Amino acid sequence: MTGWTLPYPMQRALALAEESAEAGEVPVGAVVVRAGAIIAEAHNAPRETHDPTAHAEILAIRRAAEVLGDERLTDCELWVTLEPCTMCAGAIVHARIAKLYYAASDPKGGAVEHGARVFDQPQCLHRPEVYSGMGEARAANLLREFFRDRR
Repeated sequence: MTGWTLPYPMQRALALAEESAEAGEVPVGAVVVRAGAIIAEAHNAPRETHDPTAHAEILAIRRAAEVLGDERLTDCELWVTLEPCTMCAGAIVHARIAKLYYAASDPKGGAVEHGARVFDQPQCLHRPEVYSGMGEARAANLLREFFRDRR
């Protein structure tokens, strides 16, 4: 597709992933969108915060819930640069996120199209609409460079 650019929420999530890498964190960024506007954003911060749950998705969901004053984000979208892990997929379910957009698949740690496939389980309380692959090359390249530089 010539002339096609990524939607702004994914552009912003990728910029946050770059910030994450610069901070020495695994390069993952996430934004929560409501009514077309970003209401919360975050990048991975487990090392910085000494909190293993400080994944970009979790932090963005927490911030969005604070902004809205509600634990249910039923009319929100989550845009993230990497396929969510089991923990983050569970948070998406409990927050009732309406739509999930993610860039790169994660065959090793992902839990949407890989691994646990959280949203496909009969016990799953909520299933967001899922869209993947948007910005995949850039997100995957950020991750490859990050881990290559550390090996």
